[in-house]
Amino acid sequence: MRRLDVVSVAAAMLLVISGAACSSAPIPTATSGYEPILVATSDDSPALVATAESQPTPETATATEGQLKKFEDFDPNNFDRSTNIDNEWLPLLPGTQFIYEGFTIDEDEIIPHRLVFTVTDLTKEIEGVRTVVAWIADYSAGELVEAEIAFYAQDTHGNVWYMGEYPEEYENGSFVAAPTWIHGLAGARAGIAMLADPKLSALSYSQGWGPAVDFTDRAKVDEIGQKTCVPIQCYEQVLAIAESSLTEVDAFQLKYFARGLGKIGVGWRGADATREELGLVEVNRLGPEALAQIHMQALELENHAYEVSQDVYGRTQPAE
Repeated sequence: MRRLDVVSVAAAMLLVISGAACSSAPIPTATSGYEPILVATSDDSPALVATAESQPTPETATATEGQLKKFEDFDPNNFDRSTNIDNEWLPLLPGTQFIYEGFTIDEDEIIPHRLVFTVTDLTKEIEGVRTVVAWIADYSAGELVEAEIAFYAQDTHGNVWYMGEYPEEYENGSFVAAPTWIHGLAGARAGIAMLADPKLSALSYSQGWGPAVDFTDRAKVDEIGQKTCVPIQCYEQVLAIAESSLTEVDAFQLKYFARGLGKIGVGWRGADATREELGLVEVNRLGPEALAQIHMQALELENHAYEVSQDVYGRTQPAE
């Protein structure tokens, strides 16, 4: 049974599995014996995770960028149309829903994973900047393990900023933690979710700085111009971003973006303990009833945030 009343913008697309859509080798990872989610089809490299020798890898960049500031310069005066997020690599149109499916690998056990990312019709003001509210539901082996509201804003140059997040973590259906960080509170600073013009030559950048909850994520452009296939279809000129953190400098989560659509998949490289792979399986444009349901769920999560995160979330203005 369909739980949301949606009109699919992908209805005309042919749904194919990765192996059937592309003929190149799957992304190489440390474990074999499972179906790959992402397949890269470059003639120059067997997979997107293999960076060409002529390009600096994130590992090299980490060693040579030691003097980089730990968070980005943020000016609230640079956000005159902050909720109009039309960055070509990360457009966030209210009512759009992305569904990803794949797996994580934990001690050689393959665990089904499903992620639902919805751009709500809610906005929230953070430190004088109006942000777009995203609602995210994360399922492991069919069980909801995390629900989150996250906040995005686009500056006048076209960079998409990540302004904070309230993630609730669950275990066996019970709430266990909410490692919250919001720009301007408890030493947290906004970071960049997507550059206006990603280039291989760009230095790594902070995706957010939340020292109270050990959020120290950084990103670096890893690859541009590959053809990549995920279950929904194949995409040309894909952008790959390698993400790491100060606590896991040798572990990289790889995120893949298609121009005009946004994130299409997730992979990994290095000593990533999670070893997550996800591929886009569905893109929906929610109807009024479905969007109203998501709107209500996001506000319910926010209400709980005011109860359990009084020192941080409790100091913010309500979403509206």
